[in-house]
Amino acid sequence: MDRDLTTLVSTDVAHALTTQVESCTQSPASGPLRGSVLVLIQFDVCEEIRLDALRQIVGARTAQASFKKAPAYVRYQRPPVEESLEPLILDSGERLTGEIQYYDYGVVSLIFELPFSGDWQKLIELSSRWTSDANFEKLASRVVRQKLERAGPALVKRYNEDSWLQEDYFIFHVREIEGSPTAEELLATQRNAIAQVVRGETATLAEGERQEILQSRISYYPTDLAVIGWNAAFIYDTPSGAETAVQLLQYANSQLLEFRHYDELLTKELENVYDFLDAGGTGLWGRWRTARAASKLHTVLLDVNELTERADNAIKFLSDMFSARLYKLCAQKVGVPDYKDLVKEKLDTAEDLYRFMIEQFNQSRAFVLELMVVVILIIELIYFFKGHPI
Repeated sequence: MDRDLTTLVSTDVAHALTTQVESCTQSPASGPLRGSVLVLIQFDVCEEIRLDALRQIVGARTAQASFKKAPAYVRYQRPPVEESLEPLILDSGERLTGEIQYYDYGVVSLIFELPFSGDWQKLIELSSRWTSDANFEKLASRVVRQKLERAGPALVKRYNEDSWLQEDYFIFHVREIEGSPTAEELLATQRNAIAQVVRGETATLAEGERQEILQSRISYYPTDLAVIGWNAAFIYDTPSGAETAVQLLQYANSQLLEFRHYDELLTKELENVYDFLDAGGTGLWGRWRTARAASKLHTVLLDVNELTERADNAIKFLSDMFSARLYKLCAQKVGVPDYKDLVKEKLDTAEDLYRFMIEQFNQSRAFVLELMVVVILIIELIYFFKGHPI
């Protein structure tokens, strides 16, 4: 990556991040908690990315699925291409590392990492500030635009930048806690703090809200814990162990982006069809024009079905295992099933409209053909009674 990417952080962004780092981080051995903040920002930039062509252009590596248990049973259908970003050095001297991943269904994912150490109150403050800070979104969009200038030949049907859909997500990974508590011990002593971190709240939450948040927890070993929220997650695990949740959260959020895109696409297409029908598409002669409109709608249906299947099956789980359950939890919390259901409902509606439009066209065609037969018969009868056979 070009070295001038380190200057992409504006003075305001650098100052804001520096303030957060100075107030919420300490030296590596100064606090009971040590870990990293991961900021995940994703953009839906095109209909498809040709990964083979992209590898040749940028010389990037292929991402490999790294899962906690039985990796042979979990694999990417088309592994994303990943590329390291130039480190960002803040005024405080903190080093912000980054990575970008390209998914074949048109999503570009950036993840930035900043180490931290401190106590629980510091982590709560860090969560509150970062989950409400939009500075990284501006930085990420500039990085993506610069990257796509080079990757352009590998992009299929690139979207207008003004229409890019975006998702962000925050992962607070704690790799070490003083005393090395188990997951159950951690939940017994720090359940309030964990809930606040996941929600990005500095105020104490009500008991009912804490219970709702902590229901979305999962552990594989007694010494690890993941609590998944809609906008942020708390992970207590080793760096290698946390990689499972990080990768699955990236995948789940990329799926959410795709289904949001298909939802908007189908909404616009259905609106166009309704406008066409309201403008006279159901009239006798208007029905002749429904064939073209129906054909366009059917093309959209086929495209969406193909693309949703690709996004839905990007990762294969070949057995009932921890990673599959963790993915299901991640997808549920970020809202993938909800948007998937919306897309399915609109696909069903579009299918019904397509059948209706084809039926209207066929009825109009049959009527015209019958009318032509009647006209021919009348002409024959006129000539017959006049004594002039045709």
